[in-house]
Amino acid sequence: MPGAFEGETVTRRRFMNASANTAGAIAAAAFTLPALGFALAPVFHGAGDSWQKIGPLSQFSETDYAPVVITIQPGIGEAGRSIAYVRKHNLTVDGPVKDRYDHVIAISSRCAHVGCPVRYVAAAQSFICPCHAGVYDFRGIRVAGPPPRPLDRFYTLVSGGNVLLGPRFSVNNELRRFSPRDPGEPLDGIGQFLYPARFSTAPAPTSAKP
Repeated sequence: MPGAFEGETVTRRRFMNASANTAGAIAAAAFTLPALGFALAPVFHGAGDSWQKIGPLSQFSETDYAPVVITIQPGIGEAGRSIAYVRKHNLTVDGPVKDRYDHVIAISSRCAHVGCPVRYVAAAQSFICPCHAGVYDFRGIRVAGPPPRPLDRFYTLVSGGNVLLGPRFSVNNELRRFSPRDPGEPLDGIGQFLYPARFSTAPAPTSAKP
């Protein structure tokens, strides 16, 4: 072999090149594999596929929201809990019931701007975000401040007199349903194409699994 001593099968240059390429591959894998694992994990864990009982239908009204503690990530204790604001569908405010998931309205307490917790103020019939002065009306539609879309909602079902809460979904200003989006992502106009749903988010439920 040119450049090698008698009996050598690998030159020092070839050995150094192979070592550098191997080290580069290991470094790339160290960055790539954890990212892939994080992205693919929800697919194998069935994200958004669970339903939880949040109380009897009789405890909710059409004219006011009741805060309900819900589990959004099981298995991690208090860190996996959040609040949903829940009320019955109001024909005067909400119009005709769309489908079986629309008899009860459940609104997320996370602001659509950067995810801060919002608070419902009954006297003003509005949701207020303390972080950046975002304001939403009674239906959760943004009326002031920087949020780019309405508050997210949850699918709901009424079964045996109890309300079941299911996967979260996002809505645009016409309250059209979309797969869940991250805070800061608009859904009106071209926004729905600029910020497509992650492939790991759950689609609209086809059947309840209480």
